[in-house]
Amino acid sequence: MSLIAFAVLIVAFAIGSFTRINAGLIAVVAAFGVGTLLAGLPIADVIAQFPAGLFFILVGATLLFAIVRINGTIDLLAYWAERLAGDRKILVPILMFLLTAILAAAGAFTPAAIAIVAPVALALGMRFGISTLAMGLVVVQGANAGAFSPVNPFGVLANAMLDEAGASGDALKLFLYCFIFNAVLAAIAYVLVQAIMHRRGVRKAEKERNDEGRSASTFADSDRSAGDSARADSGTPLAGAPARTDTALATPEEPARSGPVKVAATPMRILTLAGIGALLFLTTVLGLDVGVASLVIALALIFVDSSVQKPAVESMPWSAIILVTGIVTYVGMLEEMGALEELQAGIESLGNSSVAALITGYVVAIVSAFASTTGTLGVVSPIVTPLAMDPLLTPIGVITAIAISSSVVDVSPMSTSGALLMASAQPKDERLFFRALLLWAIAMIAVVPLLVWFVFVQLGLG
Repeated sequence: MSLIAFAVLIVAFAIGSFTRINAGLIAVVAAFGVGTLLAGLPIADVIAQFPAGLFFILVGATLLFAIVRINGTIDLLAYWAERLAGDRKILVPILMFLLTAILAAAGAFTPAAIAIVAPVALALGMRFGISTLAMGLVVVQGANAGAFSPVNPFGVLANAMLDEAGASGDALKLFLYCFIFNAVLAAIAYVLVQAIMHRRGVRKAEKERNDEGRSASTFADSDRSAGDSARADSGTPLAGAPARTDTALATPEEPARSGPVKVAATPMRILTLAGIGALLFLTTVLGLDVGVASLVIALALIFVDSSVQKPAVESMPWSAIILVTGIVTYVGMLEEMGALEELQAGIESLGNSSVAALITGYVVAIVSAFASTTGTLGVVSPIVTPLAMDPLLTPIGVITAIAISSSVVDVSPMSTSGALLMASAQPKDERLFFRALLLWAIAMIAVVPLLVWFVFVQLGLG
């Protein structure tokens, strides 16, 4: 029975990955079918598995940051970032990384933070002659860096695992470890992609120069006999390659920039910044639920300017919200029917919690590359907690390794974050983005779970 239930979840993931049908919608319908017909659960018990708290977090955060985008506050932040960078090119990716990380740390759902910053970051990258791919990777890693703050949905789920493992005091460590890891990874991605793109640009320039030189030579040879005498009579210089070669030999230069376009700090935008600050205060100092706090601040901003309500609600990622809540509902049903206990027993039967943590890390990386990281964390939470409680391991080490493994593959073009990057890129870059993001995600799946397992689990960092 449990194998069938897990198979249905895998099928939901597969259909959601390779078709336009929302995997969360499939999962929530399947929860009623499997729960009532296979497990004999009452419909009321299945309905009770709907994650109301997570739903309020997703709705509140995405509504608030949709308003932040619509009223131009994010444009104001980007303008300040560009002015701060000046002509210092290296500051651009650093500032965009920090901006995305701050938004995510403040409670913005990771795809929401990427949706807000990515279009601005990629446009700034083009103005500064930076690869849009490099900027896109930096933005995603920035979102992941801030994603495990106590007020972000990722952090809420990871901290719940810490609480269950008896390590609630390590929430700050989890956030710092994830932030540092993603900052280092963002730097590596930026340097690597910029180097690759630079070499591609040089090769392309050389090819164009050679092609143009050959064309000029052929033109000159064919035209010389017919036109040399006429040019000589008129005093016109003989045809040759030099005039063409001057342009072809020119090295690629950064696009000319006219300077930042001024964005006014209107009262509404200043009020919105104050609202983001209030969100941090309400959630971190007063301990108010992040979803409730976000809805309160969003409503206050709508009262001040009601015109933002309609576009903000329409631009919310309802598909992602259905995806996350639907999958978590199905996982709740699995837990209710006892399927997760059977899976947990299977992993524990390995006899080695350290090896089980490594296998779990690879499983969450693969699943998360094709689905929601939040949903994936919800799926593995009942499995990770017993591993984290093993006296030979540290809870913070195990949960940090799982958290990083599940989120580092968010650049996959089949995940929400990767798809947002592709949507933010120029149409001509779509194929390049798809291939590059897929290759990067595969590399992350291959390398990162083993790396973080060794650092955080084997070495017991924490």
